[in-house]
Amino acid sequence: MDQGQPRNKMRMRSANISKAISVLVALLVLRLFWVQVIEGSRYEEMAMNQTEGSQTLYSPRGTIYDRNGKEMAFSIMVKSLYGDPGMLNVSPKEAAKALAPILHKKEKDIEERLSRDTSFVWLERTMDPEDSDRVKDLIRERKWEGLSFVDESRRFYPNGSMAANVLGFVGMDDKGLDGLEMSLDSLIRGGSNKQQILTDARGNPILKSVLTPFKAEKERSVYLTIDQNIQFYAERALDRAMKTTHATGGIIIVMDPKTGEILALGNQPSYDPNHFEKADERQFKNRAVVDIYEPGSTFKPIIAATALSAGTYDTKRVWHDPGVVWASGHPIKNWNEESYGDVRLVDIIKWSINTGFAHVGLLTGGETMTDYAKRFGFGRSTGIELPGEGVGLLFEPKNMRPIDVATMSIGQGIAVTPLQMVQAYSALANGGKMVKPHIIASIKNADGSDYQVTEKEVIGQPITEAVAAEVKDMMEKEVSEGGGSNAQVPGYHMAGKTGTAQKIDAEHGGYLKNQYIASFCGFGPTEDPRAICLVVLDTPTGTYYGGQVAAPVFKEAMTQIMRYLAVPTIEDSENHAKPVTPSIETNKPKLPSEAETEFPLPSFYGWSMRDTGEWLTKAGLGFALEGSGFVDKQSPGAGIYVKKGDTVWVHCSE
Repeated sequence: MDQGQPRNKMRMRSANISKAISVLVALLVLRLFWVQVIEGSRYEEMAMNQTEGSQTLYSPRGTIYDRNGKEMAFSIMVKSLYGDPGMLNVSPKEAAKALAPILHKKEKDIEERLSRDTSFVWLERTMDPEDSDRVKDLIRERKWEGLSFVDESRRFYPNGSMAANVLGFVGMDDKGLDGLEMSLDSLIRGGSNKQQILTDARGNPILKSVLTPFKAEKERSVYLTIDQNIQFYAERALDRAMKTTHATGGIIIVMDPKTGEILALGNQPSYDPNHFEKADERQFKNRAVVDIYEPGSTFKPIIAATALSAGTYDTKRVWHDPGVVWASGHPIKNWNEESYGDVRLVDIIKWSINTGFAHVGLLTGGETMTDYAKRFGFGRSTGIELPGEGVGLLFEPKNMRPIDVATMSIGQGIAVTPLQMVQAYSALANGGKMVKPHIIASIKNADGSDYQVTEKEVIGQPITEAVAAEVKDMMEKEVSEGGGSNAQVPGYHMAGKTGTAQKIDAEHGGYLKNQYIASFCGFGPTEDPRAICLVVLDTPTGTYYGGQVAAPVFKEAMTQIMRYLAVPTIEDSENHAKPVTPSIETNKPKLPSEAETEFPLPSFYGWSMRDTGEWLTKAGLGFALEGSGFVDKQSPGAGIYVKKGDTVWVHCSE
């Protein structure tokens, strides 16, 4: 037998085995290539589908402070409880019974979650620390398995409902859902990290390594113009009014007329953003920003300023009020349906005479009034940094009939926002210069440097300084002697205007029967205004006149605000300015008796506006004032005989 034959067979077998191995290796390589490259994404998705899914972890949001650095909203790291139903060493029913009182949930809901065919279920997110501590103790004492915690960021509002409609709130996914939290979300939201919840070979969640808190890289903080103390005074005054008037809604805004800084902004009804899930849509609404309403008589100072600026009326003109003014066949009457006789513009404002303003408006014309209304900022949003701001409604001048002109003159037929009203009044308080309202003072980077600083912005001068001074003095009369007397703040001169208007029927048009908006808008002290305050009450029950229900809210809030801002009282100011001047009281001439119908005027030279006004009022005389400070001119002059009911003109200067 040929010895080479077995050797050849061995070689052939080796060659065949090598070929087979090569083929197998090639097939294996091809398979690996197919699995890892061609269909790698599909298999990766299949693997991930075996888990609960991805979770996004958030680092703390930036803190929101008031103007003095007091925290109004900040984030803290808290525990969130999850479970792995497959790893529980206790029955879902038993676990649910023990956990329900702590988690404030129904037993059946917890039991249902712990009975699911999955490796991961949330049981409670962002728990209160005391609750998570109780659950920790429970797990440790009963040696439960399959329950654990992860750290998550939770927003906290230390003042509860204070400024809630300004701040807004944050949802479970760390997204701002309302207010500043929503409008500033992209700037103050903490960093995020999307992590996949994986399971081991037994289906246990691998969470300790992947679900871990981390520090935000670009956390910014916000400083507001709001002062927590002023916010408290304003909200307290509004809350009391809501209880006594049973109004369906309320608004209060306090703004610095020189800078446009919002010092307070309150709404009713409101809610606690720490528990926003308990509130409804009505409580979330920021009425001060989104509502539009007919301003009523609070719009009359704007009409007076318009007429004086346009030259269609002046302060010395005397008009006889007939008790009714007709426009397009419709009567415009006063609230008491009476005539006020001979009146000047100061009287028309002081007593809020509808017929007088209809007369002034018809002389001025719809085109001019609408033009000035736009100059005062009506008909467009103010641009404040809060979401949902309204723009209001104005007439189209070319379509205005005389009745439209007359109703606009008394603040009806148009609609404004509360912020527009405050902005417009800043021109009256600030020498004709109108400032833009803003609520953010600055935004700072994590290192403390400025990311954004809001500067004062004068957005127009609709009237001159002289006209602003004239209207301001007339508005002071409204408070000291007229329908706004309930807004008087002891120790200070205040200027303002009451307002009462029927409520618009937004659904059917026209007005709602027996439903009114009561309001008051004013500022002070008139010598150097430090704050504008607007109060609006929606549908108060019983008495609904602005002078009776809204003006007292202004008084309460501004009394506290003046003291808090350490604004000197009239007495302090006069004593400081004139330390050696004897009191007017010691030299004040005797008032005429009730029987005296005609008597000589004393000299008012050097008297303050207040003392002069008080003497003339008690003497039964009218008071027409120009300027501010102390009297340097009067007409009729000293010694001239006057009759009760006559008007005395005085000019004041500093």
